[in-house]
Amino acid sequence: MPAHIEIAMLDKIRIVLVHTSHPGNIGAAARAMKTMGLSDLALVQPKSFPDDEATVRASGADDVLAKARVCENLDQALEDCHLAIGTTARDRTISAEPLMPPQAAQRALQGIEQGQRIAILFGRERSGLSNEELDRCQLTVHIPANPEYSSLNLGAAVQVLSYALRIASLEMDSSEQKSDKANTSALDCRAEANALESFYQHLETVMTEVGFLEQTNPTLIMRRLRCLYDRSEPTVRELNILRGLLSATQKHRHPKIETETNDASD
Repeated sequence: MPAHIEIAMLDKIRIVLVHTSHPGNIGAAARAMKTMGLSDLALVQPKSFPDDEATVRASGADDVLAKARVCENLDQALEDCHLAIGTTARDRTISAEPLMPPQAAQRALQGIEQGQRIAILFGRERSGLSNEELDRCQLTVHIPANPEYSSLNLGAAVQVLSYALRIASLEMDSSEQKSDKANTSALDCRAEANALESFYQHLETVMTEVGFLEQTNPTLIMRRLRCLYDRSEPTVRELNILRGLLSATQKHRHPKIETETNDASD
């Protein structure tokens, strides 16, 4: 693959570090990214940044740190991203089995071929991503470390995933680029992650209004529904139809109350 194609693909990948405690780990992550050709870094409420220790640990990846965006929440970090892949060391009974790094990298590159921007999330040094943060991810990835000693530094974890992404980009045949991508309607592209999250909030509101969530474990129900829709990878058009259906349900129940409507037309 020509170098400019590989670089352009990796530019569509955003590394997101959530609630990082040690600034040195931010620098180590930046160094890991730059050695593999990644440059888009977002930090969600880091304990300390900018910080001299981050600069020292970056070892020359100062440009990645300089461009890093500090975000107040995940919504900001996932802005304009279509697919979020969360790193996890824990099994979750509801979500699909985590991918291995090579598989996750391939899924990320496939999305980029379709014009998508991809976010890969890394959690806190001690506890990783919370269940609520993993709920925001359509896929999860697990690094199969030695079960007898699975302690993996945050910078090392970023290095593993960054390497997998670079290898996937090098192996991808440029002739497989989607020739008709430019002709794809914006409505038929995969919906962005934040738009999907707004749909989930709307869905939960309507199910509460109609009494469907008056059960013992509404969180579990919503988590299963998230998995269902995440698997389907809805497009913007399909999400508009679903939002329109929810709004029509609200309007039917409360005909005198104006509710938000969505353009579900072709």
